[in-house]
Amino acid sequence: MLARSRHRAGTIDTAIICGVLASAIALGVNARADDARAKEELAATGRLRFGVVSAPKADVFFVTDADGKVRGVTADLGSELARTLAVAVEFVVAHNSGEITDGLEKGVIDAAFLPVDDERRKRVDFGPAYVEFESTCLVLGSSAFRTVSDLDRAGVRVGGEANTTTFRAVTRTLKVATVVSIRSVGEAVSMLRDGQIDAFALGRDALVPYQREIPGSRLLDGYFHRSSIAIAVPKNRPAALAYARSFIEGAKSGGMVRGIFDKAGLAATAVAPAQ
Repeated sequence: MLARSRHRAGTIDTAIICGVLASAIALGVNARADDARAKEELAATGRLRFGVVSAPKADVFFVTDADGKVRGVTADLGSELARTLAVAVEFVVAHNSGEITDGLEKGVIDAAFLPVDDERRKRVDFGPAYVEFESTCLVLGSSAFRTVSDLDRAGVRVGGEANTTTFRAVTRTLKVATVVSIRSVGEAVSMLRDGQIDAFALGRDALVPYQREIPGSRLLDGYFHRSSIAIAVPKNRPAALAYARSFIEGAKSGGMVRGIFDKAGLAATAVAPAQ
């Protein structure tokens, strides 16, 4: 009886082992097929066309183009994504995130990082965020404004990058002040210096380098909105979205995002939690 029970146990163990091996083989085949589909959707041209936004100072979102090479957090993450796909990366450099959204929607950009808002969700598919942020304003030291709510007065000119999440939030929030659409960060900072606008709205962390460059300038207390910056792909590319989601979550949990932040001098910036 005992021998028979043992024989049955052995048979069951063998069956389990065979089942596990078969499942592992199937999973491996499926994973390779999924990766192949993702590569077709993310790099149909043989390259990963990755959108980035240019600014004079690189930070957690913007990049700089020094000596013909794009540098910054989003560029580093885009390069790593291309490496996992075993393809070259081709950076598509834009003046603002609105242009990147347009490129994704038209299919001329394969992937990018974008600040998340409801308007963009209608046009692109978002994966996980790698960082969270809030938007405020930079003002000159001579300004009487202390909080973002102080800005909503007749005659006040608040600049924001055209067709961006922050610009839409400022437009919704300010009912009396004039909101000025500006193409790029560099133009906006110049306009603030020259007195053509009274405040410039952008992510708080992104404004810090410009605050340092303009003596006496200040970041206002309060914020227009809080959001996150997440990986985005064109609509109706499910394999691409799944691959991008897995890549970002792995980059966060494995310490890659933390390392890229530290390399960029953003040691105080927190990595977004797992999603």
